[in-house]
Amino acid sequence: MGRAFEYRKARKLKRWGNMSRTFTRIGKEITMCCKAGGGDPDMNPRLRVLMQNAKAANMPKDTVERAIKKATEKDAGDYKEIVYEGYGPFGIAIVVETATDNNQRTVANVRSYFNKYGGSLGTSGSLSFLFDHKCVFHLKPKDGVELEELELELIDFGVDELEAEEEEWVIYGAFDQFSNIQKYLEENEFEIVSAEFERIPNDFKEVTAEQREVLDKLLDKFEEDEDVQNVFHNIKEDAE
Repeated sequence: MGRAFEYRKARKLKRWGNMSRTFTRIGKEITMCCKAGGGDPDMNPRLRVLMQNAKAANMPKDTVERAIKKATEKDAGDYKEIVYEGYGPFGIAIVVETATDNNQRTVANVRSYFNKYGGSLGTSGSLSFLFDHKCVFHLKPKDGVELEELELELIDFGVDELEAEEEEWVIYGAFDQFSNIQKYLEENEFEIVSAEFERIPNDFKEVTAEQREVLDKLLDKFEEDEDVQNVFHNIKEDAE
């Protein structure tokens, strides 16, 4: 298995365990998406994907519909996407993606989490060289199409890794090629189960079991914050 696949698999097991947090995160994404491109999924490709993500996370259909309706109302909340970067204890790089309606509250919370556990909040872009920003698509295998054949078709879209995972195919592509990959998959009638963006570390840092306990407490603080959408780090997972 490739580097991206192993990293994403380790994150997913924990991240999708909290159903209510997952619903909140998807709901915010729907709000921002509808404000940017409207509430009609036929006219908003990104919204189509988010609706599939909601379905994959077992989010009730009526909850999704309410989120779309609320997002298109005049008095809907206005969330801003802000990325925070810093180092946790033991030199671990951490990137925190947020969606917030109160930047002062969010940055104060994020900084306090770093400080409490011996880390420090850095400047925007300071850790970008440590992570590859990727789009990740999950597909249902298509009859008559081989994974290697699909890889050859998508290589011009910046796709650099494809994996077979249980009953799905997983595609990793360049961040800025998301819409083009989505368009290709839809036009060729592939069933997209879900799609998301990931920050894959270029290198992993080993930690001891004791260090991992401290880091897990910090990561949990981020994950529990309602403003936080995603948390990425460069901890080597098999070093627990």
